[in-house]
Formats: sequence, C-alpha cells, structure tokens
Amino acid sequence: MSAITFVAADVPFTDSGNTAWVLAAAALVLFMTPGLALFYGGMVRTKSVLNMMMMSFITMGTVGTVWILWGYSQTFGPDVAGGLVGNPFTHFGLKGVLDQIYGYVPADAAAGTAAAGGIPAPAFVAFQVVFAIIAVALVSGAIADRAKFSAWTVFTVVWATLVYFPAAHWVFAFSGYAAEKGGWIANKADGLLFGGAGAYDFAGGTAIHINAGAAGLALAIVLGKRIGFAKEPMRPHNLTLVMIGAGILWFGWFGFNAGSALGAGTQAAGVWVNTLAATCTAMLGWLLVEKFRDGHPTSLGAASGVVAGLVAITPACATVSPIGALIVGLVAGAGCALAVGLKFRFGFDDSLDVVGVHLVGGLIGTLLIGFLATKGSPTGAAGLDVTEGLFYGGGLSQLGAQALGAFVVLIFSFVVTYLIGLAIHKTMGFRVDQAQESQGVDLTEHAESAYDLSGLTGGRFGSGGAVSTSSPAKPAKTHEGASA
Repeated sequence: MSAITFVAADVPFTDSGNTAWVLAAAALVLFMTPGLALFYGGMVRTKSVLNMMMMSFITMGTVGTVWILWGYSQTFGPDVAGGLVGNPFTHFGLKGVLDQIYGYVPADAAAGTAAAGGIPAPAFVAFQVVFAIIAVALVSGAIADRAKFSAWTVFTVVWATLVYFPAAHWVFAFSGYAAEKGGWIANKADGLLFGGAGAYDFAGGTAIHINAGAAGLALAIVLGKRIGFAKEPMRPHNLTLVMIGAGILWFGWFGFNAGSALGAGTQAAGVWVNTLAATCTAMLGWLLVEKFRDGHPTSLGAASGVVAGLVAITPACATVSPIGALIVGLVAGAGCALAVGLKFRFGFDDSLDVVGVHLVGGLIGTLLIGFLATKGSPTGAAGLDVTEGLFYGGGLSQLGAQALGAFVVLIFSFVVTYLIGLAIHKTMGFRVDQAQESQGVDLTEHAESAYDLSGLTGGRFGSGGAVSTSSPAKPAKTHEGASA
C-alpha cells in the first residue's frame, strides 16, 4: 500500500498538469514564429524570400536574449515611473525567479486568477517570451523588400525595450503570476474615465496586434514606398508557403489563446473552442468579400482570413460566448478584407498588410468585447466575474475601457516607433539603396537565393536574382528580380 502525502493548505505546490499545459502552449507559440516566416516569406517576391524569413528568425535570437536579461523584469517586475514600466533590474537575468511558484492561492484567500495555480515561474517566463518574440516579428511584414537586415536587428532590441515591454506591462493582468497585480489598462482604466471594469485583453490583442500594427504603419512611413509600388505587380511568389504558414499559425494559436488561461481547465477549453469558431467565420467572411468584390475567392484570401480571425479573437476569446466568437470572426474577416486596400487610398506601403490585418483586426476584436462580453463565456463558466457588454444589458463603461486601452496603445506605439525608426534611418540607415532593392535583398543582404535553379538555367538562378555558379556567394550585377 502506497503512502499518501498531505500538503498543508498554506504550502505552495506545483501543479504538474497546469505546468505541462503551459509549457506545451509555449512550444506551440514559439512554433508560430517559423510559421509566420513561411506566411510572410511566401507573400513576397522571389528575390526577398530569405530576407523576409530571416527577419522573423532573428527576433528569436535578439528578443529571447533581452527577455532573459531585462525584458521579463521590465514587463512583470514592480512598477516604476508611475506604473508606466516594470523595474528592469529587479529580476535582471531572471534573478530570484527560478525558484518561485506562481498562481498559488492560499485556502483562506479569495480566488484571484482563472488558473488553478501551481505554475513554476520558469514556465511563466517561457510562455511570455514567445509572445514577445512574435510581437516583434509581426512588424517586419510592413517593410518587406527594402529594409537593411542590420538595421532591423537593432530595431528588434530597441522596439522590444521601449514599446513592447512597457505596453505588455500595462495590458496583462496575471494576478499571482508576477510581482504586481497587473497593468493600468487591465486594472485601472475604469478608474480614469469609466465606472466599470478594466479593459479585457485575454491573450494580447492590444499589447501584441494593435501594437505591432501601429508600429508597422510607422515604419512603412519612415522607410517609404517600394520601387514600383502601385505601378507594377508585386504578387506573392509562393502561395503554397503562405497556406502552410497560415496553417501553422492557426495550430500554434491554440497555445497562444488557450495557454493564456495558465491552467488546463474550463476556461482554457472554452477559449480553445472560441478560437476555432472565430477563425472559421473570419475565413468565410474574407472569401465572401472577395467573391462579391472580385468575382472569385482566393487561397491568399483564405489564409489572410484565418489570420484576421485569430487576431480578432485573441483579446476576446475568454469573455465572449461561442456565438459571440462567430460574430467576432465574421466581422473581422470581412472588415480586414476591406481594410487592406486602405494603403492604396492613403498612399503608405504596408507590404504585407500588417495594418489591415493586425491593427484593424486587433481593434475589431478589442472593441467588440464592449458589445459581446457575457457571463456565458469561458471566464464566466470558470466561475469568475465578467462585466457584460452592451448587447447583454451592460452599459457603456466596458466599451469605453476597451477603447481607451486600444487607442492609448495605438498612439503610443505609433509615435515611439516612428521616432525609433527615424533615429535608425538617420544614423545607420534603415533602407537599402535603389540598386540593392532592384537586385533583391536576399542577394545584397545575405548573399543567398531561396531557390537554386542553376541546373535548369545554365548556371544562373531564376527570377529571384542572378548568381554565378562558380561564385554563389557573390551577387551578380546584371539581373533584376521578377516583379511577380
């Protein structure tokens, strides 16, 4: 007969089930960054594929490093500067973090978190770093085909430090999982202008997608338009890669959203279902717009609709019902399909529609919480309180809190990113010159080409650029990439 060990109610414990789920979810979210690389890489022209993919991959190296050094502490450390940022030195190098247990609530305390608790601090650190990585990588799609890789690499560190870490500190409210209860947007937006709860952003629609979309707009303005923008075709070179990337993003996003419950329970399961529901209707909404507007649905539209739905449901996945999730997805799919054309109307070159999908999709999902939040949601089913939206008898307070959080992050991200981009552009130069852009940034920035077609073209690469077979690392000077 095996012995039974009893643990006192006030002794912290590690919940192996919750820990396993959080670590698995972290791995799923990390897999999203290579998925994003495929998604973005397929959407650019042949001469820019590797550069585009490298812009995603390098963020894993740079942001992962600074997260361990100061990023975690800056995001989840104790408030400094009036709560605008966490103290980067409190947990510098993860000092004092590895032996902590998060999410444990003593038996005599009121339950303050959705998770069952017992999450070791390193699991929380791991889950949050992959969010930071992909948030930075998302921005790169706005400046495809024309950015210096060295400048982008510097930008990833500076932007993460000055924009993402502070915004995440404002938005995320993991009571019991960090040194502070949570940021002012999550907990205090109601105290500034409104009488209801703080803004809901369950998995990062504000901190990640609105943030990245606004940053993409700022960088697109700083770098200017690509050569031939709106005058010659710049079609995706490989839609197969785009659809594979979209599939990986959808797969990983279940870790992104359901993992944010930080426990394997009722809330995580409901969030999983809502994530699926919104993504399905978003794809249908995008394809319907294409059918009525253009006469035919496209594979690019299906993939883009999937991403739009995932973006929109990210902030709302825990506070809307499954029917609400279907509505969020449908509105986001149709709305983002219409929004991607804004760059031609207003004249900014957002290469891969970061603004149209992530900024607009993030705004749709964040603001619809003010209408669709309900106690019949995963959070309500988990026994936690939900301030209901307008369609469920709630007042304007929740919508006001959502709008305040969304637009504060939007404005903050745009202004600071513009200044960062301008500073890099004026010092080390952010954009390649015209000759390099015409030849292709794969060759000029990396001395590589994505496709070795020398066996079929008599010693030359195909439309992605020309390289002599005798010296594959030396860019040729005679061949431009194809416009398609």
